[in-house]
Order: sequence, then structure tokens, then C-alpha cells
Amino acid sequence: MSRVGLKLLFCVLWVCVVAAEGGAQRVSGRAINARASAKSLLVVTVTKGFRHRSIPTAERVIRELGQQNGWRVDFARTDEELRQKTARQQLALYDGVIFANTTGELPLADREDFLRWINEGHAFIGIHAASDTFNKGVFPPYIEMLGGEFNGHDRPMSVTLRVEDRTHPATRHLSERFAVFDEIYRICNFDRRAAHVLLAVDFDPVSKEPGYHPLAWTKLYGKGRVFYTAFGHHDEVLQADWFRQHLRGGIKWALGEERASSAPQFHGKDGRIACK
Repeated sequence: MSRVGLKLLFCVLWVCVVAAEGGAQRVSGRAINARASAKSLLVVTVTKGFRHRSIPTAERVIRELGQQNGWRVDFARTDEELRQKTARQQLALYDGVIFANTTGELPLADREDFLRWINEGHAFIGIHAASDTFNKGVFPPYIEMLGGEFNGHDRPMSVTLRVEDRTHPATRHLSERFAVFDEIYRICNFDRRAAHVLLAVDFDPVSKEPGYHPLAWTKLYGKGRVFYTAFGHHDEVLQADWFRQHLRGGIKWALGEERASSAPQFHGKDGRIACK
């Protein structure tokens, strides 16, 4: 091959190498951007009161949902981990926090600042005993953020739920009336004028007297989004397909990945449910 031919061949090979490297960089760049855009969740399972035996199941279900939906999932299981990961500098790493059957007065790094962080536009998801956290006057601003607090329960029972919003991603897979067996909480310190109710029953879960009792809802907290579900006491519920879809839809709404109404459905003079 002539010297000119060798130079031409070298030039062609050089162009191919540069093009290949550029393509690899673009692919790598897309992968980096995809990782950067993935939502990140901190799952808190610290308890200072009753500790649910189903917490390991809740952790596994949330981890699986994270893998299926592209969310990065981190855990705070001890007091030290919770203090460290809820410090403002560390909270900057997350898009939302899940309280999975937490109870009692949790050792957050700064509980007032934690609420400010949610208010600034982050997601809060509460499962079951999240309403038995910072309650009974321990930290009223938390209950205001969540929308209601635990006020007792009877033995686990089967109840027929009324689905209040069949278009929301957390409930659109459910029929208008839906039966479930779980530990059913009575919720108090709840204002129907401030929350968008998703699931409710028509009786007091403790006294069995007729009345309106919410069991899952969403609400806005400043620029933040709050989703709470009172279900998740039993392993069987946490693992059930209906609950996994329910939780997945609630998380996606809270993270802003799916849209749905957050407007309260009740517009009467007094929609308050007081504590007994």
C-alpha cells in the first residue's frame, strides 16, 4: 500500500475511534443523567413506642418498589442514623421521607427544620403508625403536617372501605367499595377541610358508632406533598397487591411523578374530628 493510502486508512480509523468514544460518552452521559434524575427516598423505621413486627416486611416492600420504579432507597433504622440523615446537609440528598410504622418521639436532628424541609417542596409519606408518632401533644406541628393522629384501635377486623377518589394513583385500582382485614385506626385531630380523603369508613373503628372516619388521605404542606395511609399493621396487608399499588401510587403522587387532585372534598362549616 502506498504512503498516501496508509495515511488515508489511518485517518479513517482515527475518525471511527473518535466517533465511538463520542458515542460512548453520550451513552455514559445519559446513564449519569438518568441516575441524577432518579428520586431518592429516606425510609425511617425507628420506634420509641410500640414496635411493629411487620417493619422488616415494610422495608422489603419499599425496597422492591424502589427497584421497580427507579427510586433510590436509603434507611434510618437507629437513633444515630436518624440524627445523621435528617440533618439539613443530609436531607439535601433526598426528595422525600417515608415514616414506616414509626412510633413515639423520634430523635430527629432538628424536628422544626425537618418540617421546614417538607414545607419547602419535599415529599412525606406516612404508613400506619406514622400517626402514632409525635402525637398526644408531644409535637403538634408534626400532626398538623400529617393531617391527623392515632386515637386508638380495636382488635384487627374486616372493614368495607369507601373509596373517595377513584382517579388518584393510590386508589384508582380499587373498586368503589373494598373490603380489607387489618388493624383499623381511629384518627382524630383531623380536619376534612384541609385534606383530600382517599379511603374512609362509615363508623368509629373503636366504639362502632356511625360516623365518618378517614383512613388514607393526601394534603399539601406549603410546597410539600403529604400522603398518609392507616394500613400496614399486618405482613399480609403490606405484601398484598392492592396495598403495594396503593403505596406506590401515593409515593408517586408525593414525589410529583403523577398528578392528581389534592383539593379537600368537604366544604361544610365544621369538618373537624376531635380526639376522644
